[in-house]
Amino acid sequence: MAKKRVVETEINGRKTEFLCEPRQTLLEVLRNQLDLTGTKEGCSNGNCGACTVLMDGRPVDSCLVLAVEACGAKLQTIEGVSPTSGLNELQQAFLQNAALQCGICTPGFIMSATALLAENPDPTEHDIRFYLAGNLCRCTGYDKIIRAVLDAARVGKGLKKEAAKTQAAAS
Repeated sequence: MAKKRVVETEINGRKTEFLCEPRQTLLEVLRNQLDLTGTKEGCSNGNCGACTVLMDGRPVDSCLVLAVEACGAKLQTIEGVSPTSGLNELQQAFLQNAALQCGICTPGFIMSATALLAENPDPTEHDIRFYLAGNLCRCTGYDKIIRAVLDAARVGKGLKKEAAKTQAAAS
């Protein structure tokens, strides 16, 4: 049996330390040791995207990342997406557009879309389809998901414009 390793990382803005075996995946540690069960296990081979988390701002399939690789990284899981109360605009758009059914794929889609909107706050439908290509859904199809991301981008732009107006008025 391999010696357990200490991993120091940041998860959802909090410094975190855990012990893991070198063979354990990040998905296993998140769900089974750290009780961050929002990240879902789908295929366990990197094909479905249900286990997507952000590692240093980039989407990764946590079933393919060894937990020891997270040492020194900044991780964000679905639990870290929302503000302290309520839902963020992307989560709200998923609800309003009925872009979910069973919910297994939803955290992965939201994490991938979060990375997309951070990189490109004004994506086209083509941009969204391309960026979310690594996430699979068996229940809803993709049109509602694409509309939800487009709506969240529109809301995000509106929030930024409103904040700029407020800041200009205060000056």
